[in-house]
Amino acid sequence: MKKKYVFGLFVACTVALAGCTTGSTNSSSDSEAAGSGSGTSGNEFTFIERQEMPTADLSQATDTVSFTALNNVYEGIYRLDKDNKPQPAGAAEEADVSEDGKTYTIKLREDAKWSNGDPVTADDYVYGWQRTVDPETASEFAYIFEPVENATEVNNGDKDLDELGIKAIDDYELEIKLNKATEYFDYLLAFPPFFPQNEDVVEENGSDYAKTSDNMVYNGPFTLADFDGPGSDTDWTFEKNKDYWDADNVSLDKINVNVVKEASTSLNLFQDGQADDVTLSGELAQQMANDPNYVTQPKASTFYLQLNQEDKDSPYRNENLRKAISYSIDRDALSDSILADGSIAPSGLVPSDMSSNPKTDDDFTKDAGSKLEYDQKKAQKYWEKAKEELDIDSLDIEVLGDDTDGAKRVQEYLQDAIEDTLDGVKITSSSVPFSVRLDRSTSGDFDLVITGWGADYADPSAFIDLFKTGASNNEGHYSNKEYDKQVEEAANENANDPEARWDNLVKAENIIMDEQGVIPLYQQAEAHLRADRVKGVVVHPAGVQYDFKWASIEE
Repeated sequence: MKKKYVFGLFVACTVALAGCTTGSTNSSSDSEAAGSGSGTSGNEFTFIERQEMPTADLSQATDTVSFTALNNVYEGIYRLDKDNKPQPAGAAEEADVSEDGKTYTIKLREDAKWSNGDPVTADDYVYGWQRTVDPETASEFAYIFEPVENATEVNNGDKDLDELGIKAIDDYELEIKLNKATEYFDYLLAFPPFFPQNEDVVEENGSDYAKTSDNMVYNGPFTLADFDGPGSDTDWTFEKNKDYWDADNVSLDKINVNVVKEASTSLNLFQDGQADDVTLSGELAQQMANDPNYVTQPKASTFYLQLNQEDKDSPYRNENLRKAISYSIDRDALSDSILADGSIAPSGLVPSDMSSNPKTDDDFTKDAGSKLEYDQKKAQKYWEKAKEELDIDSLDIEVLGDDTDGAKRVQEYLQDAIEDTLDGVKITSSSVPFSVRLDRSTSGDFDLVITGWGADYADPSAFIDLFKTGASNNEGHYSNKEYDKQVEEAANENANDPEARWDNLVKAENIIMDEQGVIPLYQQAEAHLRADRVKGVVVHPAGVQYDFKWASIEE
């Protein structure tokens, strides 16, 4: 979810993640929900988010809340369907790909319009991509354009924007050139950073662009309304876009989005008929598990601790200290008893059931063979080694996290687990709004920070690439030369050799887990109550989490 599911995923995708980015036991799980319907009346429904939207700017978004909004009010060349497969959307047909996999020729649909009536043209894609990669934009997601010809050089300021590997052949035809064949590139074409942007609107609004819903235009199934500012507004709406090329297949007139951070309040809203879709956690998820409206949504998302290793004198550069902290954590108890929402204990950084060996079809986690243990004796042994190497007897640690109920419970658990195991360690929890946590993470203002990442696309590189030296989402500044070598080989010389590339990614996973360069906590799932009157909500395990295009109300 960087998807700082981002969570945002993503989700970047960090409560993201992405990215960023997440899914359901069924690709369209809501259609299976049963039980008494509740929620708002009419052809609209009310959806509860747990965090404010940090940004509505396609070039700046890194989290799951923003990506959900952007995916529903914008549209790219492709859109993921209910089976998580990229299908032509802004494109009139599937791309024509050269034999070497490096050139994409795309015919755009000529009936696509912006919400101000402007046609959506090839120039809008060129401008949107250039704006995100432009070093002046300082986009944290510019790195995801790496497969595109000259993207890295443009982002580094070594080449001009017009040398980026995308050009308009005419108003409705694009040519995209890649540095190398990229097997997951079709999925990127369905991901918000690759969506078009209207240059006239961006330039006209200047620094105010995307600050409110009134200074943007949209080309997706919905338009954004009632959005008054990033990071602070607690309610906004998606309204059906009557100018959307496929408006006949959009059923909903309106989606009301409200930010409610307390799970108990969300539950009350659902039970009182004031909300149609709410997220549960902890005891409430356990209590409601047998409710006919209960839905579990597994996600290709890992939550982990980043440790601030930027300063050369940082104690968190000490491998034994990192291992001491990691061995103090009972991940089964954390997922089963604290979260209790279907989340599971991870075996490593890359989540399970997301990607498979190209030859054997074995899951990545099986090939990597990582094992995260809970062992208090080992934790204490590594703590003693760390104290000797660091010449300390005690250590005060601040753990930074979000201010939602679930995030606070995780922080409380970590405080108890680490302090109870490591004599002399004092944990202070700092719970802050999502946007503040993102800002502090980016600026390095933390000791340990709880970060989540959801896969932007279904490939191990979605996680492995995060921790290359100097990567924008490597906020703890973990660095290992051999790790970097494996990442580079996977991305370059072995890009067209699936088995060798897979081996590079497995080796990279083993390196960072052997050192506990980051400390995985849990693989996320979400427990929801979704009213049985709401049908057709598509939930993706990787990429943008929610797509409301095909949602409908059946009273």
